Amino acid sequence: MSEELRPSARIEAAGWIGPRLGGQFGAARRTVPGGFAAYARIFHPAGDHTWAEVAAATGRRAHPLMQWHALVGLPDPYSSRDPLWDGDRPELGLLEPDTFARLRTVLARHTGTANTCWFGLWEGYGGVDIPPAAAALPLVELPGRAYLLLGGALEAAWPHWFSGQSPNLCWPQDRAWCVASEIDFDSTLVAGSSALIGELLRAPGLEVTAIGPDDSLAFDADRINAPPGSAGSPDAGTRGRSWPRWWRSR
Repeated sequence: MSEELRPSARIEAAGWIGPRLGGQFGAARRTVPGGFAAYARIFHPAGDHTWAEVAAATGRRAHPLMQWHALVGLPDPYSSRDPLWDGDRPELGLLEPDTFARLRTVLARHTGTANTCWFGLWEGYGGVDIPPAAAALPLVELPGRAYLLLGGALEAAWPHWFSGQSPNLCWPQDRAWCVASEIDFDSTLVAGSSALIGELLRAPGLEVTAIGPDDSLAFDADRINAPPGSAGSPDAGTRGRSWPRWWRSR
């Protein structure tokens, strides 16, 4: 088995994804394909902290559709206000290595083709030192994004030349699941079987929630954590509040 992913011209391997993307603006199935039995959202860590811990610290509420800017008391992602949280923020468009390794371990148990998988890397990364021959290859074209296609075993999913960047797309040859780390998202979406999503919800070291394919992850989708001082803002009594059983925090 190869220990490296190899750039590939076989862009037809991704041909099934585009026709299954759709829904209203912000819908999960605009990022991962529709038609799967279950969906999950993996929150990228805020340094050493989970989003639930940040929510407890800022007096916000952890819930499946929470948005980072709302969690730290800002009206939108581009606000110049001082946030309620002065610690690290989640990375956009990537899972850090430990988190990705935990996800990969679970994914491998829910496909019959873990040794034959496909990966998409967004074409716009400047710091990724791709093999020279890859520059001439066709790209996987999806709405609003284009990706270099790579093939190989799931366990090889982070070549040294990725330069700290996890794959933006990942799926096995048998299409048992699909994973997307959209470049502008601070969470990763997983579409797959109910068994896969159920195991992810129980997996240690991952902060995961179940979502629906049409749930919105748009910047204004957090209707619970209103900006401080507004009519819908949670008060100090929500600090340390527990969350329902669908929630899994590392």
